[in-house]
Amino acid sequence: MASTLDDWLAHCERLHPKTIDMTLERVAAVRERLALRFDVPLVVVAGTNGKGSSCAMLESIALAAGYRVGLYIKPHLVRFEERCRVDGSPVAAEALLPHFAAVEAARQGVALTYFEFTTLAIARALAAAPLDLVILEVGLGGRLDAVNAFDADCALITSIDVDHVEFLGHDREAIGREKAHVMRTGRPAIASDPLPPHSVVDHAREIDADLWLVGRDFAHSGDRQQWSWRGRSMRFNALAYPALRGANQLLNAAGVLAVFEALRPRLPISAQAVRQGLATVELPGRFQIVPGQPVLVLDVAHNPQAVATLAVNLDQMGFYPRTHAVFGAMHDKDLAELLARIAPLIDAWHVTDLPTPRAARADDLAAAVRAASRARDVPVRTHTEPALALAAAVVDADPADRILVFGSFYTVGGVLKDGLPRLGAKHLG
Repeated sequence: MASTLDDWLAHCERLHPKTIDMTLERVAAVRERLALRFDVPLVVVAGTNGKGSSCAMLESIALAAGYRVGLYIKPHLVRFEERCRVDGSPVAAEALLPHFAAVEAARQGVALTYFEFTTLAIARALAAAPLDLVILEVGLGGRLDAVNAFDADCALITSIDVDHVEFLGHDREAIGREKAHVMRTGRPAIASDPLPPHSVVDHAREIDADLWLVGRDFAHSGDRQQWSWRGRSMRFNALAYPALRGANQLLNAAGVLAVFEALRPRLPISAQAVRQGLATVELPGRFQIVPGQPVLVLDVAHNPQAVATLAVNLDQMGFYPRTHAVFGAMHDKDLAELLARIAPLIDAWHVTDLPTPRAARADDLAAAVRAASRARDVPVRTHTEPALALAAAVVDADPADRILVFGSFYTVGGVLKDGLPRLGAKHLG
């Protein structure tokens, strides 16, 4: 029997020959053996971009309203325990051990993947805690994702774009169809994408889910100072902007408030809880700006839609003489399209290897960056790990510059492993 969380995680990695083997059969079988279910409202969050931000806002508002909240969010940046949060804090590694042991005992004869095993262990930990609300973030797609083994009382589907095409399909309609399967008959489903694929709307109609759409069932408006939200029967006025930075955070916040209206009979919230929750929400690595000289920007944008949003956010930050990028990504991403969105804003690149077989090699990233930069003579250097790439970028940067670390969670996590960096350019002493 494994004695530490690291031992259990290593065990999970050895159980199944595939990293991703999409089916619900194995997870559903072990869930039944564990008699695992939730007796409090369960919100399942799916989508391509905005899932993490939406989960964080759901958690923060519910906590501000005085509710006890459990959250499963992924992937982690530095430590696995970040994936399982109770009342706003990661669960201690030691507290997760009995739940890993219970899944191991129940799964005999069933070869779970790492994601399936850890999802069941965290779900069991949350089901055992005295909570008022549980939030589960979908990992990949929806229909065959391990989280979909649990029936959501309310589903939230955030923005949908083309990603993970080898598993989900090559266009938004196919991908939307996969994600739509987190909806349940007769239960509310919130689509915070202003233009959801037709497949989402069609599936909701087919199963008779209560689909909430932007512009029809809820909407937001505002100016530079404040914003307002209206739903089917609720309104919130004079709201401050969410503490999470970025051009799309109001879309995410609007969907989150629709979730709370849909759950109002079981989880009523006040306008004050909304204001406090949005003002205090935190989520590392999502357009996270770290003051310093140079300024550091951390963002886990790793598909074309997310990188396009990142580019808009960078453009709205103000003037910086030069922008240095630290970049690492998986080899299965649409690197050409992704880099085309942001290359015009970058003056120097530090591309890096990452500690996973799925990662693109730094040399391949360098070639993709040069192709995306076209006629611009932009310096590109390769590195063996993100921390070394950031150190080199600091050496090259002037105090008034900014450094952007983006791409995979491994990239951002690699510069956070020893704590949040506070940068000081070389000639500041």
